[in-house]
Amino acid sequence: MNNKSDSLLIPHSNSYRPGLAESFRSLFYCLGPSESLFEDISKVPNYTDAAVVCFICLMLLELFISLWKDWRTLRINDGITSLSAGVISRLATLISKRSVELTLYIYVYDHWRLADLPWNSYWTWILAFLGMDFFYYWGHRASHEVNFIWAAHQAHHSSEDYNFTTALRQSTTLSYITMWLYIGNALLIPPSVYLVHSQLNTLYQFWIHTEVIESIGPLEYILNTPSHHRVHHGRNPYCIDKNYGGTLIIWDRIFGTFVAEKKDVRIAYGLVQNINTFNPIKVQLGHYKDLFHRAWQINGLWNKVCVFLKGPGWRPGKPRLGDPTEIPEVKNPIQCYNPQISGWMMGYGFVHYFSLIPMYDNMLTFRHKISGSMIVFDLIFFLGSFTCISMLFDKK
Repeated sequence: MNNKSDSLLIPHSNSYRPGLAESFRSLFYCLGPSESLFEDISKVPNYTDAAVVCFICLMLLELFISLWKDWRTLRINDGITSLSAGVISRLATLISKRSVELTLYIYVYDHWRLADLPWNSYWTWILAFLGMDFFYYWGHRASHEVNFIWAAHQAHHSSEDYNFTTALRQSTTLSYITMWLYIGNALLIPPSVYLVHSQLNTLYQFWIHTEVIESIGPLEYILNTPSHHRVHHGRNPYCIDKNYGGTLIIWDRIFGTFVAEKKDVRIAYGLVQNINTFNPIKVQLGHYKDLFHRAWQINGLWNKVCVFLKGPGWRPGKPRLGDPTEIPEVKNPIQCYNPQISGWMMGYGFVHYFSLIPMYDNMLTFRHKISGSMIVFDLIFFLGSFTCISMLFDKK
């Protein structure tokens, strides 16, 4: 421990569960070093689980505001598809008692770290904040510019709505790919500090998935905001492959991927070629099927490799990320995939989904006492249930 930095050292040795106020602040990265530095990973709170109540409250508030202003930003079928993806991705991470990402991180830190930074230093906290967001930017950018990584990430972009439920539409496979890019932090940052910032970086990105907040003033120059992230989720030509930042937008400004939201152009959300289904299996895995089909059909071994390693829009003879002039313009009025079903069928799907949530919550509560095989069984059960609900919404 360096005596010169004693004034920046913070004692913190007790584990705790964040209260409601602290959980709410965690969504905005408003936790200072004095309350979010821990000596050991076993003492790091699960900020994500603690924030679930805040997720629900903000989703209800957003729904109330959108109904009050007659914005109609939330559809039951699309919202439940997003929530289902969140449940499935969470269950997938519970199969192992410790995440694969964290296990790999600890191994790299133990064997190859370049320096022993104090876990309770303000400077370590700040470096971890910047390092986490810097590597997130490049991981996120790779997930759009490398087709086999996009196959995992596209699930998050498949929603044609843009609201808080969209933030929960997560991939079940992406973390196993992008974790290799985040490992750069392990060369300096202690695992407990990394675990805090990996959670806070993710939680921050929840509240930027909304159309309710238009601008936050001068902070738009530094932070990633709802306005910047709306562009990122757009399928308008000017939105494609832009605004990759997690918490900060400065990386996009530095590396040339920033574009401001055009107030006079309505953003259409979703994929350039929308998947037109609410089926959770197709949402998660549909692009993998297309990826292998393209590789099988294309001529030449190198072209087959390029299908996986270049951008989703790449074709032989085209630039690495595809020809931007070939991105189709959005047709107005914007039409979303929305099969018309009876009100009682929509209501049944709604009730069926939320009747499963107490079971899911109970499983999370007792997850440390449940075997891996039982979690796999639960994952199959929930996936089957969500698929049945999606078939109602797809009018199948």
